[in-house]
Amino acid sequence: MENTIEHIIAVIEPKHQDETVRNKGRETLVDFIAGSLGGIANVYVGQSLDTVKVKMQTFPDIHKNMVSCFVETFRKEGIRGLYAGTTPALVANIAENSVLFGFYGVCQKLVLKFTNQKRVEELNPLGNAVAGSLAAFFCSFTLCPTELVKCRLQAQMETEAMKQKDNPRVKIGPLKMTESILKTEGIRGLFHGLSATVAREMPGYFVLFGGMEVTKHLLTPPGKTKEEIGPVKTVVAGGMGGICFWTFIFPFDVVKSRMQVAGSGGGIFPVLMKIFRNEGILALYNGLGPTLVRTFPATGALILTYETTKKYMNEAIDTL
Repeated sequence: MENTIEHIIAVIEPKHQDETVRNKGRETLVDFIAGSLGGIANVYVGQSLDTVKVKMQTFPDIHKNMVSCFVETFRKEGIRGLYAGTTPALVANIAENSVLFGFYGVCQKLVLKFTNQKRVEELNPLGNAVAGSLAAFFCSFTLCPTELVKCRLQAQMETEAMKQKDNPRVKIGPLKMTESILKTEGIRGLFHGLSATVAREMPGYFVLFGGMEVTKHLLTPPGKTKEEIGPVKTVVAGGMGGICFWTFIFPFDVVKSRMQVAGSGGGIFPVLMKIFRNEGILALYNGLGPTLVRTFPATGALILTYETTKKYMNEAIDTL
C-alpha cells in the first residue's frame, strides 16, 4: 500500500511542478502584454504635455510657463510639434511598461518569500512598493535609449536655434536622430543619462506603486477587495500614484533631460548641484505643472488598461 502511494506521489509531483512553471510563465506573459497596451494608452493621453515638460526643463530661459510654451510650440511647429517624439515615446513606453509589469509580477512573488502572505493579492502597499522599485531597475535599461531619442526630438528646434539664430527649420525623425547619435557618440551615447534614469525610476516607482495601493485601500468599500473598486476609482488610484511619482522624482528628471538633450556631463549630483547653484531650486521643478496635469489622466489610463487587459486575458485563458 505504501509503495502504491509513493508511486502515485512520484507521478503527480512532476506534473504539478510542470503546471506551476507553466502558470508562472503565463502570468509573466500576461503582465508583459498588459503592460505594453498600458504604455500605448499612457503615450496618447499625455504626449503633448510631455513635450511641454521637456522644453521647459531643458530651455528655462526660452519657455517661462506651461501655457506660453504650449502656445508657442503650437504656433511655430503645429500639432506635430506638440506630438514630436511620439514614435520613440511609444517604443519607450511599450518597452518600459512591458518590462516593468513583467518584472513587477516576478518581484511581487519574490517579496512574498520574505513575508507571511501566501498570495500576491494579500501584499500590503509597502510590499507592492518594494516590488515596483525592484522592477524599475530592469526597465531603466530599455527606457533610457528610447527616451533619449524622444527628448532630443522634442527639443530639436531650440537646440538648432542655439546653433543658428536665423529661423531654423529642422526636419529629422527618430531613425535619423538615432543614426546621428550612434555616428557621433557611439552605442554609449544612447545610454547617456542611464544613471539619472535609474536614480529616477527606482525611488519613483516605489512611491508610485505605494501611493496607488494606499489610494486603492482608501477607496475600497468594506466587504470588497481592491480588484472590485471599478474603473473610475482605478483611474483615480493610478492618477494619484502618478502624481506621487513625479512630485518625488522631478529634480532627477530635470537632470536626466539636461544630460540627454544639452549634453550636461559629470554625473547626476554634480549636474544637480550646478543647476541649483546657477539657477536656484525652482529650476529643479521647471515643467512640473504640465507634468502633473498630464500624469493624472495618463497614469490613470495606464493602470486601467493594464488591469483590464490582465483581467480579460486571464479569463480568456482560463476558459481554454
